[in-house]
Amino acid sequence: MATVALTKDTFESTILENDTVIVDFWAEWCGPCKMFGPTFETVSGEHPEIVFAKVDTEDQQELASHFGIRSIPTLMIFRDQIGIYSQPGALPEPAFRDLIDQAMALDMDEVRKEIEGDHDHAEGSEHAH
Repeated sequence: MATVALTKDTFESTILENDTVIVDFWAEWCGPCKMFGPTFETVSGEHPEIVFAKVDTEDQQELASHFGIRSIPTLMIFRDQIGIYSQPGALPEPAFRDLIDQAMALDMDEVRKEIEGDHDHAEGSEHAH
């Protein structure tokens, strides 16, 4: 699957309608972004089950601001509508492939339990001990 360009109007529906979405926040003027672009494209062709999306931070400043993007490129990975990875920096191809393998190997039931556990713990921490 070729990469798709996301806007503030399509971002949420893309995350909600797909199991796995990898988002590359980038800009035309960014050297590391241009170096990482071909890697992102190449690897996207090998994973038709994953949506590979790009957000042009110059064109979509509101979206970049919403996610607190301060450095580009920044990669984000969503699985089952849960953000499981967010990190700035261009990755070499082997590291990007490894990151995808790790993301796909995550047990999302365990991730959901951790999130629920953190939520329960946060609620419980309001009480005096």
